[in-house]
Amino acid sequence: MKKRSIAALAVAPLLATGVPGQPAVAADSGPTLLRGVDLDTVTIPELQERMKRGALTSSELTLSYIRRIKAVDPKIHAVLRTSPTALRQAAASDVRHRLGKVRGPLDGIPVLLKDNVNTRDMPTTAGSTALAGSPPDTDADLVGKLRAAGAVVLGKTNLSEWANFRGAKPTSGWSAVGGQTNNPYVLDRNPCGSSSGSAAALAASLAQVAIGTETDGSIVCPAGMNGVVGHKPSLGLVSRSGVVPISAEQDTAGPMARNVIDTAITLSVLSGDDAARALGLTDAATRPGGLRGRRIGLWRLPSLGAGTDALMTRTAARLRAAGAEVVEVTPPYQDRLAELEFPALLSEFHRDIDAYLATRNGPRDLAQLVEFNRTHPAERTCFAGQELFEQALVAPPTTDPGHRAARAELKDLSRRSIDETMAAHDLDAIASPANPPAWTTDCARGDNDVIPSSTPAAVAGYPSLSVPAGFVGELPVGLLLMAADRQDAELLSLGAAVEQRLDAWRAPRYLPSVPSDATR
Repeated sequence: MKKRSIAALAVAPLLATGVPGQPAVAADSGPTLLRGVDLDTVTIPELQERMKRGALTSSELTLSYIRRIKAVDPKIHAVLRTSPTALRQAAASDVRHRLGKVRGPLDGIPVLLKDNVNTRDMPTTAGSTALAGSPPDTDADLVGKLRAAGAVVLGKTNLSEWANFRGAKPTSGWSAVGGQTNNPYVLDRNPCGSSSGSAAALAASLAQVAIGTETDGSIVCPAGMNGVVGHKPSLGLVSRSGVVPISAEQDTAGPMARNVIDTAITLSVLSGDDAARALGLTDAATRPGGLRGRRIGLWRLPSLGAGTDALMTRTAARLRAAGAEVVEVTPPYQDRLAELEFPALLSEFHRDIDAYLATRNGPRDLAQLVEFNRTHPAERTCFAGQELFEQALVAPPTTDPGHRAARAELKDLSRRSIDETMAAHDLDAIASPANPPAWTTDCARGDNDVIPSSTPAAVAGYPSLSVPAGFVGELPVGLLLMAADRQDAELLSLGAAVEQRLDAWRAPRYLPSVPSDATR
């Protein structure tokens, strides 16, 4: 009761008078200023320095983001809901800052969560009306870590329903719960999936950082397509307990932000209690090494379009000018990985989603979920298919020898595709385009998203990092960096150096549309 009274006293003046110096926000506004802080470009260390000397409070910062969500999100539909306790969380952080009892670099920093991450005080739906009832009983492990670190859990973001593992021709960024998330750069273009809401919200500066999840591409593609940073951690570095699954063999949650520094700081919290690891992750981004002498293998992927390929040529030239050695590579075994991955995921999804649904109110297993979708029209307002669910129902069990052999081969070939390429060319990392320019969103057609660059690291369980590389017309393209297992700190250090050299971020303009020939 005492804590609640302190929080209420701290928040009440803000609600009554607003944040000093906070301008009204329009969806096509320029930099959003809060007490002289540009929310588009400010980093967590800069925010913490201001809070330490009393020039800014978490309550002001949180209220500014809430106001911006109300003003901007109607154009992009990235945020499903804000937490009713967000301002109380911020006020409690302000008390800790005044008392000198700050819990770490995320204390008082607003964080958005993808809506397949369990929260005990807000619904967790995976975008489906089947889970839109009461919230889960407990937080996901990663949410517990964020709360313990003092982060302000600001709200939940939209996603591709069931993390894009439902229909054969899905539309990324659409869910029955949240509708269609739009790309903030060009509103009729797609945000990529499935962490679409998290990426679009960051591009629009609706929170300082966000959490996404990935099985194959669902952090790094949305990050690239929305011009932000996304890190898929090494498998097992971040707990997946309490996250709606596709496959335990590939699923991971990871941080997303507008810069590598904030991404690394957030990962240091998500990855747990290893102080040395946390320090290494944070230092990796705050003290990036230079590019001189770094060897980077460029996997060009010209199939992603002439505009993207031309951007990769310019990117390689800029990295070389900074002293990096860039050599062209083609990781082996990609056709075989593409052949094996999807059937393996079907079996693993059936196993893992049944285990998750048993913990929630609503359909108790995949068979009941299929029936739910057949009888609820809201689940068919963009695309009707649930072919992946139906195929998973009849897929071999994960105990089947054929499945076990396929998964073992997947693990072996995916790791070899990276390890052998890096060893053959003495590389620090492999780079590739994270995405093509965003395609036009179209429920009838579905996605146009054959993007193979994320697969090697996703299947291997190795880390990958997308940083802004530049634009094709008005649309962002990311540079995807990947490295060997548990080389997250080294990858973040390299990513910070690449980010500084490319300096490719720019705020979205919320254009209604652009001609198709302007983005090829």
